[in-house]
Amino acid sequence: MIAALLLAAPAHADTLVDNVNGITLDKDGKLIRFTGLVIDAQGKVKQLLDRKDKRPERPDFKEDGRGRTLIPGLIDAHGHVMGLGFQLMLLDLSGTNSLAEAQAAIRKYAAENPEMPWIIGSGWNQEKWGLGRFPTAADLDAAVPDRAVWLERVDGHAGWANSAAMTAAKITAATKAPEGGRIEMAAGKPSGVFVDGAMALVDAAKPRPLARDLDRAFLLAQQKLISQGITSIADMGTSILEWQAYRRAGDKKQLAVRILSYGGDIDNMAIIAGSEPTPWLYDDKLRMVGVKLYLDGALGSRGAWLKAPYSDAPGQKGLPLLTPAQLRNKMVRASMDKFQVAIHAIGDAANAEALDAIADLTADLPGERRWRIEHAQIVDAADIARFAQLKVIASMQPVHQTSDRLMAEARLGPDRLKGAYAWRSMEKAGVRLAFGSDVPVESANPFPGIAAAISRTDAAGQPVGGWHPEETVSRESALDGFTRTAAYAAFAEDRLGTLMPGMRADFVMLDADPLLASPDEIRKMTPLETWIGGYRYYKRNEGATVGR
Repeated sequence: MIAALLLAAPAHADTLVDNVNGITLDKDGKLIRFTGLVIDAQGKVKQLLDRKDKRPERPDFKEDGRGRTLIPGLIDAHGHVMGLGFQLMLLDLSGTNSLAEAQAAIRKYAAENPEMPWIIGSGWNQEKWGLGRFPTAADLDAAVPDRAVWLERVDGHAGWANSAAMTAAKITAATKAPEGGRIEMAAGKPSGVFVDGAMALVDAAKPRPLARDLDRAFLLAQQKLISQGITSIADMGTSILEWQAYRRAGDKKQLAVRILSYGGDIDNMAIIAGSEPTPWLYDDKLRMVGVKLYLDGALGSRGAWLKAPYSDAPGQKGLPLLTPAQLRNKMVRASMDKFQVAIHAIGDAANAEALDAIADLTADLPGERRWRIEHAQIVDAADIARFAQLKVIASMQPVHQTSDRLMAEARLGPDRLKGAYAWRSMEKAGVRLAFGSDVPVESANPFPGIAAAISRTDAAGQPVGGWHPEETVSRESALDGFTRTAAYAAFAEDRLGTLMPGMRADFVMLDADPLLASPDEIRKMTPLETWIGGYRYYKRNEGATVGR
């Protein structure tokens, strides 16, 4: 399937996709239904056809949709493309349900890969394991004592090292955590878990991936995304090495999914794009539009910055990763060169600080900024209106609510949940919602995200009636968050996000209508076909292909 993506696409020709249950939103969010779609030679929508409209007499290519549902290609407004690729290449612990299961998986992977000097992977989650604590180096040593092991937590905001990895990184009891980081300690020594900025202590010692590793990771990620109906993704935190891999794919005509790139902090932004956002490259497949800034960590590692202490750790409020001056300086630097700023903020203190910084700078930075706050998971209810007043886009991930529900209750207690994952409250206040997955923290599959947005229930239908069901959104709003507004959130609404004439012909074929199906039915949906720019790149049971 990867090899199929290496083929050069044939020249475009006028195409008619007919006999479909077509659904799109127009530029204003109004629902439009159609039964046929004409695609021009540039891979753009030429015409939407109603049942009574005359069809082109001699299209160069005609596809019979056989009554299936056709929706716009889904856009993941927040993901990590290479993170997904390396998750597919390396050790993945996201499916483990206990420490013992994880140890068995680590031991097996090490035995199957004896040539690897380090065992590297991700996906562990002590909350899912019911461990009641962070894992330790001793837990890892029990699985692999003779090689360095370094495993990122599922949220990417903590790392777990064995003794060999800490020795390689020259970490001792005297090692101090860098600013914005925390070293978990036990009996006066590092326990093996490093939170946020402290992860760099071990990262610096591990082997660097080669260019061929990055290229393979990208192709694996792209294949996975297209099979799930994702035609565009906002890549949050792109490094120069990752950007070069995307460029190599584009140069070799291997780039299919559209990547809306946000540089990993100012240095990557500047070295990749220079003095302004890049132009659209490779037929609108790649563009660096902005920069991603981290203001705090995650709830799972207690790195999210809260106004009051954690309910289950009274001495901790989380970690601000930037000072107020650092945050504002980075925002000004990016904005002066017309880069869009996306700020990672999970805790209520981080969200309040991000809003304060935006309020401080907005008057002095003319033009349309489209400030983004990524995640906006725990927001003081009093701050929700400020999102609307400052025209901040809330870039949120519905699946986080279903995964984090029990943890959020433990971390915050009942009194601070009013502004947690508050999609309907945001929408009612006039905030635009862009939806995504945060892949590989969660699966990129957008259909469980749509189901969570409209039901506030997980894959098992729990809790019955939904968790804080007053925060559900409509099916149309959920679709909008994964299409039209996800494009708007990346300054791409002039070409992506809807199937109105003149837009790129990116769409997905389904065997049911997501505007009519139950949440459980939506959750189980899988694309029959995925088309990008008028080409069918995926067909179920055939995998990834190029051409029609």
